[in-house]
Amino acid sequence: MKAIMVVGTTSHAGKSLLVTALCRMLSRRGWRVAPFKGQNMAPSTYVTSNGAEIGYAQALQAWAAGVSPQAEMNPVLLKPQGNGASQVIIKGRPVGQTTPTHYYEAYFETGWQAVQESLARLGQEFDLLLCEGDGNPAEINIKHRDLANMRIAKALNAPTILVADIDRGGAFAHIVGTLELLEPDERALVKGIIINKFQGQQSLLQPGIEWLEKRTGIPVLGVLPWIHSALPTAGSLALMDRPIEKKSAELNIAVIRLPRISNFTDFDPLEAEPSVNVRYLSPKDDLGHPDAVILPGTKTAIADLLILQRTGMAEAIQNYAAAGGTVLGICGGFQLMGQMLADPEGLEGQEGRFRGLSILPLRTVITQNKVARQRSVSSKYPQEGLPVNGYEIHHGRTQLVMTPEGGEPEPKFQPIFDDRSLGIVDETESLWGTYLHGIFDNGPWRRAWLNRLRQQRGLGSLPTGIANYREERDTALNDLANTVEKYINLDPILSQS
Repeated sequence: MKAIMVVGTTSHAGKSLLVTALCRMLSRRGWRVAPFKGQNMAPSTYVTSNGAEIGYAQALQAWAAGVSPQAEMNPVLLKPQGNGASQVIIKGRPVGQTTPTHYYEAYFETGWQAVQESLARLGQEFDLLLCEGDGNPAEINIKHRDLANMRIAKALNAPTILVADIDRGGAFAHIVGTLELLEPDERALVKGIIINKFQGQQSLLQPGIEWLEKRTGIPVLGVLPWIHSALPTAGSLALMDRPIEKKSAELNIAVIRLPRISNFTDFDPLEAEPSVNVRYLSPKDDLGHPDAVILPGTKTAIADLLILQRTGMAEAIQNYAAAGGTVLGICGGFQLMGQMLADPEGLEGQEGRFRGLSILPLRTVITQNKVARQRSVSSKYPQEGLPVNGYEIHHGRTQLVMTPEGGEPEPKFQPIFDDRSLGIVDETESLWGTYLHGIFDNGPWRRAWLNRLRQQRGLGSLPTGIANYREERDTALNDLANTVEKYINLDPILSQS
């Protein structure tokens, strides 16, 4: 099985972005490639066509490679739940919860088996696997339970690229230190080094590169500049890299940065809109007077609800909504907007019943069963008949509160889509709640929703006959690949893979 492994000297060194670029570069050269990350801890996830949940970064890499995301591309997924606990997802399906202390004993063997089965399956379908490591491959205290780095490189005999983030400082020490801590058979697999996030004149770096190559005997494949890509990066640090404010923007949208926020990639299409500023607000921040407030997905809705209540952000959002402001909740944020959330079994760690924001007439009960599926529906609001695609990932059953007579739900709330279980909106089209992730990926729906905000500001409407965000994403993937291709030489790696 042909494969290339990409590992980093640190977390956030640029492994995910590099693998994404390589997927597009090599697929354009005619290779049938697939991404692979044996084990991933991810706050943002994606649901494949058959309902399997994987890290969003691997889905993005699959799109870069021009193939459909598959569970085998990320066979072990740890989804943080708070308080040190994580949900364990094996080959796309949840199998339990664990803590770092008990993970090795409870899930390592199962995880390694899933990794091997996934590699075998992908090897039958693809010419080349582009494997992404996690953190640093030489963390001696956790190497025995590492399912993402050199254990996989050795299993595949994969030539390995070591990536260093020079912007942090100490890149040469990080590189040499990592190589020194690898076992001899692991170090022998490292066939190239890439220095990432360099800002300055490369001529000033050249003496260091020559020293590094002489010291290690490993070629430096290239020096990448700091790439300001419109594409999302992996991990919770991605929120710290969001675009700077646009001075020409006409709308301001506030996304509440919940402590356990998930799937913040939902907002990439909004950030790509030239006329929109997206600001991420901590629950401790002043809400201000944005054109809309969005409550995003959360891994533990009740815990984040209590944070909103303690900080006063809950009251600020309630007052904003009562004054006619636009509020949209997605998934966990949708649940927060209801009248009550209950977790009778303490599945999310907070057993009991809790009063929600009471913005929407909903009651949610957290249940053991997890809904994970792609959806294709037709909109009723803000414009009827628009095709909308997205996906659900949630625990919990949400029901509309009936009228006192026991009849239909309050008449001022209507379904957003032809499937009413996916969300509701009030008669003024100010209060929105949906279980559908990826809703803003749908260009015409996104523009119709933004145009309502623009109307309120007395601004002209934007054209709605636009492509979906995936076409903008594809352009960004090409731009990324073009940039990386200018700065690195893959020949020493490809000749050995």
